[in-house]
Amino acid sequence: MKDKSQLERLEKELGYSFTDAALLARALTHVSFDRKKTGSNNEVLEFLGDAVLDLAISDLLIRRFPERTEGDLSRMRAGLVNSVVLAEKASALDLGSLLLLGKGEERSAGRSKASILAGAFEALLGAVYQDGGYEPAQRIVERYFADDIIERTLGQQDYKTRLQEISQLLFRAPPTYRLVSETGPDHEKCFTTEITLGGKVLGTGEGKSKKQAEQEAAKKALNELQKSDGRAAP
Repeated sequence: MKDKSQLERLEKELGYSFTDAALLARALTHVSFDRKKTGSNNEVLEFLGDAVLDLAISDLLIRRFPERTEGDLSRMRAGLVNSVVLAEKASALDLGSLLLLGKGEERSAGRSKASILAGAFEALLGAVYQDGGYEPAQRIVERYFADDIIERTLGQQDYKTRLQEISQLLFRAPPTYRLVSETGPDHEKCFTTEITLGGKVLGTGEGKSKKQAEQEAAKKALNELQKSDGRAAP
């Protein structure tokens, strides 16, 4: 298992401390690590987390868009709850570096596979739910999806999601976001973020929030991809 400081860093990012550390360990154990030992991997927690995520996102959408129809809400939820978006959330938490994987997945770059990262994020939610109930799991969902829902309200272009889709098609792996700098006083921060894709830095963006900087960097990365491949047009 990863050292204690890495897990404490993850708990700090989540804003939640586990009472049962074994649940967190299981959430980070992919089925490829030990297929023979029943209940030792994150498959069941992923199943549970998927249900928790659907409920929490549905609740957020209904509160944000009380006038929308069931069909509208279903389509919006599908846009938020998919392997591309969930892999992005997992990458933001650096779950890839914390996973326990089998040798085969290690050799095939399993730590950057969207399906494995998305499953780990759902398993983490399932573990939080089992450890502390629905409320802390719901708070985590709101924390990591509120900006996405606001962007839909404002009708903004979600360059990050588009880049995720292109990245999976071209490189079979999600892009990596890195905070380069954070300057200015607390009330007027400026964040600079760069994106690495396929081993190459493709875009750097600035913004008044980390989210804004990432969106700007993603926009520039999409423009770079467009120059080399017509399929990458946003």
